[in-house]
Amino acid sequence: MVTLRQIAIFAKLAETRNMGEAAVALGLTQPALSQQLRTLETRLGLQMFERVPKGMQLTPAGRDLLGPARSVLNAQRGFEDAADRAAERFIGSIRFGVTPTIGPYLMPSVIKTLHRRYPDLRLFIREGIPDIQHGELAAGELDMVLSPLPVAGHGLHVEPLFREPLRIVVPPDDRLDERARLQTGDFVGRTFLTLDHRHHYHRQLLEICTALGSTVMADYEGTSLDAVQQMVGSGVGLAILPELYIRSDAGGLDVVRIAEPAGWQEYRSVGAAWRQTAAFAELYGEISAIIAKEARSRLTVSSKAN
Repeated sequence: MVTLRQIAIFAKLAETRNMGEAAVALGLTQPALSQQLRTLETRLGLQMFERVPKGMQLTPAGRDLLGPARSVLNAQRGFEDAADRAAERFIGSIRFGVTPTIGPYLMPSVIKTLHRRYPDLRLFIREGIPDIQHGELAAGELDMVLSPLPVAGHGLHVEPLFREPLRIVVPPDDRLDERARLQTGDFVGRTFLTLDHRHHYHRQLLEICTALGSTVMADYEGTSLDAVQQMVGSGVGLAILPELYIRSDAGGLDVVRIAEPAGWQEYRSVGAAWRQTAAFAELYGEISAIIAKEARSRLTVSSKAN
């Protein structure tokens, strides 16, 4: 009989494509993982992986079985969550996905609040590309995500939380910083720095730059908002940074200056999402409310400061 442990090994190996990484993630030795995989393949009468130069690759049969395997693991997780919910125990762990353009600058204070309310709750935070995490949420690999909107995925509940202003920043010695009043035309032909093209941030930046008559640097993408900010400060180009980042300890205006045209009102919408069938939907809603309250509080303080 196929065991849940074997299914978990199959799914993790399909994700990592590396025997060593999968073994570490599951708390197994590599020989033990290999033995379990051989047992699974023997019982099914199928070869599920083949070795390639870069690691392990799913066979056609393996690809067909990956979706059902994830569904089984998701059902197991749902059963365990439902049992805790029935006993009114908000304990255990939440696999929480968040984009690196939000999480590091907002979540620390949220986690403090959650820990006071639910000291037995553990938040396992994974930063990643929003579009990829939306798929991981739908597949049951994540329990909840915090992401720029829109969030797309079948069977998901999406909760809009707040709108965050986006700010144009320039080097401190840029000619734009010297003008008392800027117009959209002042940005024509200027170059903006961006992040990985798979980020929602990148797509929104492209739309804004098109409206400004500006361009996006095509031969280099920053790895973080910190990297983008630092490159702006060194004169590489301009950037658009989220308000919460600028007002955070990591952000600030030490190496950049805000310079925006009259009437500038660009923002991004941020929301949380979880599966509609989640046993802990009530808890996820409470977490969302805490996040929204913290963000709005900071943004209100920022607007008064400006």
